[in-house]
Amino acid sequence: MNKGYDANLEEAVAEAKRNDKDKSKGKKKKRSWDYEKEILRLQVEIAHLQAWVKKAGARIVIIFEGRDAAGKGGMIKRITEKVSPRVFRVIALPAPTDREKSQIYMQRYINYLPAAGEVVIFDRSWYNRPGVDRVMGFTSEKKAERFLELAPRFEAAIVESGIILLKYFLTVSEEEQERRFKRRIDDPLRQWKLSPMDVESYQRWWDYTKAYDAMLRMTDSNHAPWWIVPSDDKKQARINCISHILQSIPYERVKFEAPDLGKRQKRPGGYVDDQSIRHVVPDVTAR
Repeated sequence: MNKGYDANLEEAVAEAKRNDKDKSKGKKKKRSWDYEKEILRLQVEIAHLQAWVKKAGARIVIIFEGRDAAGKGGMIKRITEKVSPRVFRVIALPAPTDREKSQIYMQRYINYLPAAGEVVIFDRSWYNRPGVDRVMGFTSEKKAERFLELAPRFEAAIVESGIILLKYFLTVSEEEQERRFKRRIDDPLRQWKLSPMDVESYQRWWDYTKAYDAMLRMTDSNHAPWWIVPSDDKKQARINCISHILQSIPYERVKFEAPDLGKRQKRPGGYVDDQSIRHVVPDVTAR
């Protein structure tokens, strides 16, 4: 292990934290609530939601769209970190393959819609087309406009099939986005988050603004409305959005049926613990 590298990394992280603290001085406001307690309370409710989803065979789709660095990943993490990935599935699709490009646009997303007893969370979704694809020229203006016409019909079919569909758009100010991007540059633990597409979204703020304005205006509907989540304060955004999700789903608490563990079988007579072929991880904590 390169101890010199470790020391440099530790120093860089400490410096990034100091810089971030200096930048945010005076911005912190006194909260009337305790974030850690509130987020834990909401995660307990999400666990109750999970039990209901499994028992009722419910199908739920939650879409997260928004500006780069608005906090979509952190939001999704807080929703899913205390529940089963078999029930809460997070879908973050890469760029389409050549085969997928030849298919109907919605086809790759239809494959990920939930079966009974599942919650599917899209970390970006079919709304890539009127957003990043449109701004970056990955799709034509004609296709983007046609998508905006057809998306409400597609979502109506989803809702009519019995799926609960929730759509959230996370907003962030120009100043806060810039602060978060600079933090990613300064912090070795966050540098992986900064991509060339993030730089493009920063430089082309108003192109994205116009594209998102059109997207929200044309695809907001009674059956699948857009819910805007102001996200300059990440913790506040998480509390507000997760609370809204729970309020928007008619779940009921399901009584937990505790299993009877019974009795463990007794150790067989004459059994010898064979350690001849075991490779045990060294205990570095004893040093």
